[in-house]
Amino acid sequence: MSKTWFITGTSRGFGREWTIAALERGDTVAATARDAASLQELVDRHGDALLPIQLNVNDRAAAFAAVARAHEHFGRLDVVVNNAGYGHFGMIEELSEADARDQIETNLFGALWVTQAAIPLLREQGSGHIIQVSSIGGISAFPTVGIYHASKWGLEGFSQALAQEVAGFGIKVTLVEPGGFSTDWGGASARHSDELDVYADVREAAATRPSRGGTPGDPVATRGPILELVDADEPPLRVFFGELPLSIAKADYEKRLATWEAYQPLAVRAHGGSSS
Repeated sequence: MSKTWFITGTSRGFGREWTIAALERGDTVAATARDAASLQELVDRHGDALLPIQLNVNDRAAAFAAVARAHEHFGRLDVVVNNAGYGHFGMIEELSEADARDQIETNLFGALWVTQAAIPLLREQGSGHIIQVSSIGGISAFPTVGIYHASKWGLEGFSQALAQEVAGFGIKVTLVEPGGFSTDWGGASARHSDELDVYADVREAAATRPSRGGTPGDPVATRGPILELVDADEPPLRVFFGELPLSIAKADYEKRLATWEAYQPLAVRAHGGSSS
């Protein structure tokens, strides 16, 4: 059976590729973008199967209205994809209040508003799949993008809680955690804080860190995997896209576990008990 999608951030990147993937296999899509004109090519190609909606996800009322419009237009929603977002580059000390608030408003609150708008509709129909586009940066963290990590760790946290809250209503939740891909995440879409000279060495080291190695993935190649994911009877809560994330996660979590184990006696003393 064909599915009806609601996808944010469809002017480029993953949002664009997944919109194309859904449309080309015969699904219908409500596609949002800050500039709906960017979707005209897809409208010309796919006609009524695509509903373009202009949306800034930072606007909670507009997000609710967009989801309601899509549901009214197509009669149901099967897959809701929170893809809209961007990366902000800047050391923690370099962040202005506007830098920090804008990043959280878009990457965290934007996804929250769309999710909140969709839940009652999915709950009423007894099914649905919410796809949250996170990042390997949603479970690990590196210098120069701390506020981006904060936004994605927040997304990870509320989505894991959400998955448990809505499972009984037939709603699935999946966090897609990509590694490096050939999108403009670090290019035209990115924002940058004013740099402090004192961090020049840190910035240089971050630019050459091993975790930035490897060949960037091809966003087009994610079309098949995203379809496979939404068609799965029991989709995972978390899934990596790309070759590198698994090795990053293993190294990070092995280090965390070793540290927690080493400091378990201190943890027990803090509880008021005695370590074994």
